[in-house]
Amino acid sequence: MPRPKPKPPRTGREAALRALRDVDVKAAYANLALDHHLSGSGLEGRERALATELAYGVTRRRATLDWAISQVASRPLEQMDPWVRNILREAVYQILYMDRIPDSAAVDEAVELAKQYGHAGVAKFVNGVLRNLLRRLPELEWPDEEAEPVRALAVKHSYPDWLVAEWLQRFGRGEAVRLLEAGNEVPPLTVRVNRLKATREEAAAALAEEGVRTEPTRHSPQGLIIRDLTSASWLDRLKAMKQGLITVQDESSMLVAAVLDPQPGWTVIDVAAAPGGKSTHLAELMDNQGRVIAVDIHPHKVDLIEQNARRLGATIVEGVCLDAREIGAVMPGRADAVLCDLPCSGLGTLARRPDARWRKSPADVEALVPIQRAILESAANALKPGGVLVYSTCTIQPKENQELVEAFVADHPEFRFDDIWAHLPPTISREGRAEGYVQLLPHVHGTDGFFIARMVKAG
Repeated sequence: MPRPKPKPPRTGREAALRALRDVDVKAAYANLALDHHLSGSGLEGRERALATELAYGVTRRRATLDWAISQVASRPLEQMDPWVRNILREAVYQILYMDRIPDSAAVDEAVELAKQYGHAGVAKFVNGVLRNLLRRLPELEWPDEEAEPVRALAVKHSYPDWLVAEWLQRFGRGEAVRLLEAGNEVPPLTVRVNRLKATREEAAAALAEEGVRTEPTRHSPQGLIIRDLTSASWLDRLKAMKQGLITVQDESSMLVAAVLDPQPGWTVIDVAAAPGGKSTHLAELMDNQGRVIAVDIHPHKVDLIEQNARRLGATIVEGVCLDAREIGAVMPGRADAVLCDLPCSGLGTLARRPDARWRKSPADVEALVPIQRAILESAANALKPGGVLVYSTCTIQPKENQELVEAFVADHPEFRFDDIWAHLPPTISREGRAEGYVQLLPHVHGTDGFFIARMVKAG
């Protein structure tokens, strides 16, 4: 017999708990898991906001929460039932990070969830662990930074040890700590205004009519920061979104198309283009004149690109299903410009995608580099003489960024770095930076961590 469909979650805490268990057990993405459990739940307002804060906050602060629990629990977390483990994480997050929620309420709600997803003995265990934590919290022992600097910062800021060690070596303690702290801040929800349909001022006015406050982004002239919504899923309900006046995009990502600086009438290839944010931005900057060939290896993602292009009125965007490593052979010398915004480790987006910090390892970064290089090599063959090649990622790892493009240019004398600063806003300081590329950092620029390089092929 088929298993009965589970009842929708009744509270924000329950919705978050289900999402957290999916992240923990099924390696689900936090945003997708939360959207799944909120969909059809009927939860609105404060409960929906609470579910969002708990799902993202617990995922973000997992190492800190687990350390605290491990100091007071009678059994290791890995031996606990996943429901129990995440009920405890959720309650401890409220105790440590949500001052507006009384400790007693956090404990009582956790016990109720334990009864619902366990039995009387589970509820008693959860109650005992949390009461013990509250008693011992003032003198709880944390790793000592002098004796164990990496472990101490990893627990305090909730990151994997390997990443803390790497950033300490690369940036030094002061800047590394600022970077770690930036990754734990709630990032702003930003949208790009579709200039084919509205100015930034017109889009802001349209959103204001729907009760949504906005303010201009710092770096991009096309961006707006949304101040009244907690999740991008809310935007789908707005007329401004349905009418194609706006599309969700981080400010750092908005700068990529501007760096490529496509001209009306050009043929531009966008590699690994789904879901089409940069493809449609290219079309906007080209005044919808020319061709934007948006390539992705997955047919359903090509469909998504075309859906977004239709909503935004970007009629010059053409979806093509193709392995990016074959572009040079299939489209040799065809493009005036190629945008390689490539799959990467995503370690510049840890504030926005908190589960990513627990998914990645140094081996993952190493495995990506040859794929990125192969795509870049192929893309270069698709360029006309004099064409522009832009490489970008949403990571801050040098092996995927400056080391890769410097090696590429060294191996290809027909390419040179171009003056990227002529295409970037003055809000991004040039001091001490290379000519052909820029590394945006969350704690410096207030954006996702993003790398952009601009290269030109000899005419």
